[in-house]
Amino acid sequence: MLAQQRQAAILERVRSTGGVRVTELAGEFGVSDMTIRRDLEALHERGLLAKVHGGATTTEPSSTDEPGFHAKSVRQLPEKAAIADRAAQLVRPGAAVALSAGTTTAELARRLVDVPGLTVVTNSLPVAEILHAGGRPDQTVVLTGGVRTPSDALVGPLAVGAVRSLHLDLLFLGVHGITERAGFTTPNLMEAETDRALVAAADRLVVLADHTKWGTVGISSIVELAAAHVLVSDERLPPPARRVLGEQVGELIMVEATGGGPRDAHADD
Repeated sequence: MLAQQRQAAILERVRSTGGVRVTELAGEFGVSDMTIRRDLEALHERGLLAKVHGGATTTEPSSTDEPGFHAKSVRQLPEKAAIADRAAQLVRPGAAVALSAGTTTAELARRLVDVPGLTVVTNSLPVAEILHAGGRPDQTVVLTGGVRTPSDALVGPLAVGAVRSLHLDLLFLGVHGITERAGFTTPNLMEAETDRALVAAADRLVVLADHTKWGTVGISSIVELAAAHVLVSDERLPPPARRVLGEQVGELIMVEATGGGPRDAHADD
């Protein structure tokens, strides 16, 4: 296959699925990872896709564009891993916790497999599958019903109804975007309603968001910044964001994606 034909096929895959991984494309086309990276670079230079760590995604979504779970799973992998590591430290054995949909919450789920006695409520199909595959007999996983979104969330009246009668210790919330004016946002109207029900059911709200979420706005607000008891992000969060979040959220925790330990951040950092 000629490079031009391969690049056309790659672009079609990105547009249809929202994102691709270098290793998967290399195996599919029978070429090296380096060849695929050159293809992605050529398409990136033409503005046809956005290169990310380990792959590529579609470019510049609008406030209503909702990337699929696979597309988001190739973005900011080191940051998400570090955020999930730190968030897992907030969970105690025997707690009742909720995990919203998202790739960062899915990373957290992998770290909760070994925590004994948990009850986990989630509207995320990947989160439920990760915990189910863990096979701990002392964990209870409650998966809400609802309509499936491109990000593999279950949303809508069934999901909201399932959550409203619950009382949870912690909610770990993944978000699409964060701004001072709009707060925490999502591109899916029904997902925002479901997330608000989860927030109302939990004693404490912990938002998990890497630095790229700052300045991004989804069409629907979930809650205001001040509703978050804790926000865990990474140290690439820009200074203006640190100031705003340090003033408005209960506690801002930033982590180093390269393996350094977490540290608490304050408004004057």
